[in-house]
Amino acid sequence: MTMLLGGLLTGFIFGIGLVISEMTQPARVLGFLDVLGRWDPTLAFVMAGALIVAAPGFYFARARTRPLVAAHFRWPARADIDASVVGGSALFGVGWGLVGLCPGPAIANLATLMPQIIAFVAAMAVGMIGLDWWRRQTPVSPVLDET
Repeated sequence: MTMLLGGLLTGFIFGIGLVISEMTQPARVLGFLDVLGRWDPTLAFVMAGALIVAAPGFYFARARTRPLVAAHFRWPARADIDASVVGGSALFGVGWGLVGLCPGPAIANLATLMPQIIAFVAAMAVGMIGLDWWRRQTPVSPVLDET
């Protein structure tokens, strides 16, 4: 229950940050990607601010022997770049560039009940379910270290 509440609180804070920074507006993201037109640097400032806030948190988390609301840490164990990383990044980038949304802002935008947002999130969910199905069909080495 503590993990669920921690996740809900974290997601709520993340969503508020997206709304305040206007990253739920696809025009902001698309403006950032339009480097040859009317470039909007807002996204760069949001990312820099996020790094400034997150870096101390990761530093202090790494110094702990156990997380606050879980039995153990689940740090990524792999640092290699393979075809799935490149392919996934390319798909993410193309979708982000075409629509101006990534998963977090898309889910936050569900509150608007706009048909385009609902279609985007539905397509994203189908893709995630499809990836899970494909991974169950293909043996893959573990990605996370559960120590």
